Amino acid sequence: MNRKYAVIFEQAETNWAAYVPDLPGCVSTGRTLEETERNVREAITGHLQTLREFGEPVPEPTSVAKEIEVTPAA
Repeated sequence: MNRKYAVIFEQAETNWAAYVPDLPGCVSTGRTLEETERNVREAITGHLQTLREFGEPVPEPTSVAKEIEVTPAA
């Protein structure tokens, strides 16, 4: 069964980082946004596999990430 987890991407000075709010400890980095997306996808897969191997429940996705556009105050 496929699940969709929200992933937060943050640009740092020289790379990108990503984390999954619904999977504490599931993080990854990369030189580019695309590389980071590939890496975090692999991290999610490994995280879920490890949970299953240890008999832990796999959390249902509950977080939602949205962009909210605002006009800065003058």
